[in-house]
Amino acid sequence: AITALSENENWMSRILNTQISRDGENFGELFLETMKANTENKAIAMENIGKVLNITGKMLPVTLDDMKICAELEDGTVVDDKEKLPDIVMDKVTKISRVFLSPTNCRPANGVIEAIMDADAIIIGPGSLYTNVIPNLLIKNVSKAIQESKAKKIYISNIMTEPGQTDFFSLYDHIKAILDHARNKIIDYCIYDTGEVVPEYIKMYNKKGADIVEQDVKKIKELGIKVIQRNFSVVDGENIRHDPDLVADSIIELICEDMIFRDMQNGPQYISMNKKLKSSNNRRKNENKAKEKEMKKTIRLHSPISSFFSPDS
Repeated sequence: AITALSENENWMSRILNTQISRDGENFGELFLETMKANTENKAIAMENIGKVLNITGKMLPVTLDDMKICAELEDGTVVDDKEKLPDIVMDKVTKISRVFLSPTNCRPANGVIEAIMDADAIIIGPGSLYTNVIPNLLIKNVSKAIQESKAKKIYISNIMTEPGQTDFFSLYDHIKAILDHARNKIIDYCIYDTGEVVPEYIKMYNKKGADIVEQDVKKIKELGIKVIQRNFSVVDGENIRHDPDLVADSIIELICEDMIFRDMQNGPQYISMNKKLKSSNNRRKNENKAKEKEMKKTIRLHSPISSFFSPDS
């Protein structure tokens, strides 16, 4: 969350993930522990971190209660260490039946419910389904508040499955798991990727037990959820990721359309978001033009070379 809200996400990520000890501890972990040790609780620590690092936005821990994320597998096995969960699932060749918190009555931190009720949009995912996304919804009154909020509830689909968690899961399977755990209708829209991923990268994922999430859109529509197609997958090194700018633009566009429907296009909030959307679109057009220009330049530079060779050579 800290890196995502930073002005320079890549730089902040490198700083916080810098290893500072032989046992693998990084600077971010030490920084968090230091801030917590010098404040009353985690919520205040997070607020102070935001000020120190000058991040945009506000971070709220969903709960301040000590708890564990546990899972019950289809064969009845209970796992109380989320870090070991994928390995145990794969060793037993079984699936996750449900996840739960221990203790089960964790309370939301101050300001969490109010933030949900006051939101324009609530974004669920992407992330590890059972250990990152769903646990937030198990905190007391959180999923209820999401359902009652007037915000647009948007699920951003994972592009790839995750070994030991969502093996062979389709888009519908992801959403169904969320709704079953939340026990409330908390998704209005599903934004999923339709981009073509280079097969070589998919094969690399296949070797690790992952694959592209199947897009069974018809079944999702039957749940009363509206689906939006976007091409926002990008390759980052050897990883297939969401393009954060394109995801953000899709969300802003959805909110702006809703504000137009409610005749709020003259309000400062709409004007601000629409301006940001236009700026982002213009930047992307300029980047594409620059790429096309560079491509044409490369073609012009290389094309004369063919005249130096005979067909036989």
